[in-house]
Amino acid sequence: MEYIKKLNNPKLVEGLLKEISYNKRPIKIMEVCGTHTMSIWKNGIKELLPQNIELISGPGCPVCVTPKSYIDKAIELSKKDNIIITTFGDMIKVPGSNSSLKREKAFGRDIRIVLSPLDSIKIAKKNPKKEVIFLGVGFETTAPIIALSIDIAEKENIKNYSILQGLKTMPNAIKTIIIDPEINIDGFIYPGHVSTIIGVKPFYDLSKEIKIPGVVAGFQYMDIIVAIYFLVKMINKKEGKVKNIYNRVVKYEGNKRALSMIDKIFTPSSSIWRGLGNIENTGLILKKKYNSYNIESKLDIKEMKSKVNKDCLCGEILKGKRKPIECKLFVKICNPSNPIGPCMISREGSCGAYYTYGKI
Repeated sequence: MEYIKKLNNPKLVEGLLKEISYNKRPIKIMEVCGTHTMSIWKNGIKELLPQNIELISGPGCPVCVTPKSYIDKAIELSKKDNIIITTFGDMIKVPGSNSSLKREKAFGRDIRIVLSPLDSIKIAKKNPKKEVIFLGVGFETTAPIIALSIDIAEKENIKNYSILQGLKTMPNAIKTIIIDPEINIDGFIYPGHVSTIIGVKPFYDLSKEIKIPGVVAGFQYMDIIVAIYFLVKMINKKEGKVKNIYNRVVKYEGNKRALSMIDKIFTPSSSIWRGLGNIENTGLILKKKYNSYNIESKLDIKEMKSKVNKDCLCGEILKGKRKPIECKLFVKICNPSNPIGPCMISREGSCGAYYTYGKI
């Protein structure tokens, strides 16, 4: 609480906003993390900034970047006999090609919302004759606890637990955005949650290669305004540096125990991102030693061709190329009661944030 009291300083905010307003050049800043997006909208930060500084939401919502083919696969698995699907809450509402996990649950499929994959281990122990499948979606933030669940299952010889692999990693995805000539981002507010695990080092390495400034920031409104202040200064000085203003939580080398657990269980792989496509070294898959906990190795799961709604701009929004209000489905057809794409469903999705806090 002491940190929050120090950060919530209206006079300091006023002074920083005045400094930011001296900049006259157009600047595009992307906040990568969905929690930053929510904080920006909730605190009205866009309205405090001069019009020449544009904040763009990036692909920092794990539910949003999960491809529809993954959802379709999870839905098909839920229809099989003696299967229990466990998942974080946001995933249950995401529409697949023809259904959703929420709809299948209403039809009687055994689909359960859990707060942690460790809850799935408990469910597996109580249901030894059923296969418990956890939907392993997330970034480096959730990867350690998913890895720990596999480690526990291995040590306790729990054979009826598995995951549907869908983990993603951020640095190379950010690099893909940087080198896309159609996006033209001037600076990044790097993901705070992810940084607590991987640290600042990967972003330092990225800045050396790409020469675009970035700030690792927390989620209080003051964190974000300070991040914008430093980014504007670095952009004007053409400094491709990284600054960590979240050092109360984020360390240079990250959380070594968490990283060790990830490294023990997973190995890097390519991964398909909604909107960004297949990107090398942006995924995590189980090492051979633990592949018996990969449900796709246990069961014969055929690849399905997913149906794409061409009117949904979620993929373009995740890349920062379009805004929610540019989608003709937004509000009129796609809304929290009738979501068409995951950007409207997730608590960290751009469309959901715009719907809740934007002027529509």
